[in-house]
Amino acid sequence: MAKCEICGKGVVSGIQLSHSHIRTKRTWAPNIQPVKALIDGSPKRIKVCTRCLKSGKVTRAL
Repeated sequence: MAKCEICGKGVVSGIQLSHSHIRTKRTWAPNIQPVKALIDGSPKRIKVCTRCLKSGKVTRAL
């Protein structure tokens, strides 16, 4: 499942509207990356969106 474990950002659904106004359902998925991060002082693999990575909400374990 595409969901960020830090901010909770997930898949959003909506309608794609073509030039001829044909409406079809579609989804937008967030950019989720598997990351080894420090959780309570120990390294753990979590799925995090790139916005949380870029803003510094996650401390990566190297």
